[in-house]
Amino acid sequence: MRLQFQKVALALALILAVAAVGLIFRPIVAKSASAASDDIKVKSPPTFVGAGACATCHPAEMKAWTGSHHQLAMLPADEHSVLGDFTGAQVKNGDTVTIFFRLQGKFMVRTDGPDGKLHDYAIKYTFGVSPLQQYLIEMPGGRLQALGIAWDSRPRARGGQKWFALYPERKITSSDPLHWTGIDQNWNYMCADCHSTNLRKNYNDKQHTYATTYSEVDVACEACHGPGARHVAWAQQKSRDADNRDDGLTINLNEHKTAAWRIDPVTSNGRRANPRTSEYEIQMCARCHSRRSSIHEDYVHGQPVGDDYRVSLLDENLYFPDGQIKGEVYEYGSFIQSRMFHAGVTCSDCHEPHNLKLRAEGNQVCLQCHAAGKYDNPSHHFHKSGSQGALCANCHMPERTYMLIDRRRDHSIRIPRPDLSVSIGVPNACNNCHTGKSAKWAAEQLQKRHSKPGGFQAYGVALHAAELGEPGAVSSLIKLVSDTHNPTIARATAIERLDSGSLPDSFIQQILADPSPLVRRAIARSFANSQTTDAIRVIGPLLSDPVRAVRIETASALAGVPTPESPDLAKALQNATTEYIAAQRLNSDRPEAHLNLATLYLRTKEPNRAVVELQEALGIDPAFAPAAINLADLYRGMNNEIAADQVLREALKHEHEDPALQYALGLSLVRRHQRAEAIAHLAEADRLAPGDSQYGYTYAIALSETGKEVAAIGVLKEVLRKNPYDRQSLELMVSLCQKAQPSGDEAAPYLQRLKEFEQSSHP
Repeated sequence: MRLQFQKVALALALILAVAAVGLIFRPIVAKSASAASDDIKVKSPPTFVGAGACATCHPAEMKAWTGSHHQLAMLPADEHSVLGDFTGAQVKNGDTVTIFFRLQGKFMVRTDGPDGKLHDYAIKYTFGVSPLQQYLIEMPGGRLQALGIAWDSRPRARGGQKWFALYPERKITSSDPLHWTGIDQNWNYMCADCHSTNLRKNYNDKQHTYATTYSEVDVACEACHGPGARHVAWAQQKSRDADNRDDGLTINLNEHKTAAWRIDPVTSNGRRANPRTSEYEIQMCARCHSRRSSIHEDYVHGQPVGDDYRVSLLDENLYFPDGQIKGEVYEYGSFIQSRMFHAGVTCSDCHEPHNLKLRAEGNQVCLQCHAAGKYDNPSHHFHKSGSQGALCANCHMPERTYMLIDRRRDHSIRIPRPDLSVSIGVPNACNNCHTGKSAKWAAEQLQKRHSKPGGFQAYGVALHAAELGEPGAVSSLIKLVSDTHNPTIARATAIERLDSGSLPDSFIQQILADPSPLVRRAIARSFANSQTTDAIRVIGPLLSDPVRAVRIETASALAGVPTPESPDLAKALQNATTEYIAAQRLNSDRPEAHLNLATLYLRTKEPNRAVVELQEALGIDPAFAPAAINLADLYRGMNNEIAADQVLREALKHEHEDPALQYALGLSLVRRHQRAEAIAHLAEADRLAPGDSQYGYTYAIALSETGKEVAAIGVLKEVLRKNPYDRQSLELMVSLCQKAQPSGDEAAPYLQRLKEFEQSSHP
């Protein structure tokens, strides 16, 4: 049985380059206590009152919050907030020399604008504070944009107190989406939701402008506690009904207060005396501390994160196969993989939520729940006490650096596994310090001290096998999913890598009732290519799932299926599809959203609407390859290969080094029998993405058909080095090797791999 990988562009792509864009701010003025009281009287939805209203009764919390990363997340640029050197400092990046200076009391920068020429811009806001600070510039159309040169705010002794380019290895021109004036550096979409309180993006997709608003410029009290008008009114009551415990708070973040941890004398580990019965705090933190895309703007504090955001799973470009962080994923996706999360730990067990500092220094934060005699001891960590190697976090929460200087810890809190570095190529904490040693050496050192590797996260091998498409990967994934002791994010990832056609009905029914929204969402996605009435019969109930992310994923997967006979099911499909479209419209300032709508309209047999959406996507980002490729395919389906060619060539003008565009144009030329130019583009795709199975395989076919079998074999060797079980490449390799060497010696190892496929498909 061959593992089918799903590459359908159904979900909103979340691009997390730190950005900012100009906008017309219309801050909401904090209401007075009397106005807040009026809200209670008329039973209207609670409104935001501002941090000042909270400070009256909560001075200690206000003092702790002041100066925190939340309070400094975004501020107007002034003498107090700006940390960078604006005394004429210069930074050369590529061909551009950027100058930072002061003019008439304003902080200014002279740099290349959207036309590629030098202009003077005023800094409107600071963005972040440590270890770097970015600066936001107001641009036409209500946009704020984040400058691509940031200030290193670390002490000089640690290499800081200087300007640096965020993308020094890339020559960025004004047409590049990563240019500070481009869409990937736009504050309104990329950053605002998590750096301000009660944000409303207010994008006008007709005029392509923003009228973004917020209640407070930074991450203030109500960002976490919810709108406070009712709570303020409750606090002002002269007398309160003793039986009425409703204090007007939207969400009670009290899980830490009710937790009591006792260290088990046998295991030396902490055990929560009363099990955690909710995830309010974790779900609330996940809104910003996760890799996710927004699907609904009217957030209600206390509801599941999946009602408003689509949280990323352990995608190959974001995480290593064993779940360690790779891309910029923040903390939630890692933390829910951890044994700590499953034992009942919440964010505030380790972090003080107002000043955001750890509850204790060094190892003491871990020793809240783990006996020092066993764990803060050389017999456990094998290093000299007080050394870097003796710090719990360095072994169990290794760091990865983003934005060149921002070191962030992996919150999956795992046991180091250098043996997995040897077998599947993932990183390990041991070799972060012992850089001169091999992973094999590190694995041997641990084996001397422990008879066998341990760890809570036991799915790296299965997910790695799935990435490679190895024989037996399907059964390994099914086993991973079936074991409910595995973290839900790993189980959901495994489901997404399965083709629904390979799953037993009993297995699917079990997954449909899984308590995790991530798992239910994943099973819906696995049906994305099953455009049959059977699909709606099986996953139709998920159209009425209590969590929005599950409903719209199901609607997307079922788009274009025949109208169900059941009126209730037909209505549920209509409602969920409406929600799906609304989620895309919310993000209509991004090309990915228009691509998603185009995919929907193609499935519902509305090609003209699909064309409009794809054209809109390319209007936003002319270099957006998925839209160009899909639009070209649409034109090809209309027997207009010339128009398809024009679309691809136009996109390549903006992004010549996109292998997908080169490949698509190569195929277009093949269909028009322009073989020489076609092979040149296929070769370029293979050069830009060496080892990519599809690009390499197609290029090898083209070479072999022109009599260049030796060159084709060379291309396939590289493909099979990175994708050893890519079946079509194996079959072509066997054919070419047998033709070049009839004895079959060179083909033998590739034949053996093909036999492994057959054996795994027919146990």
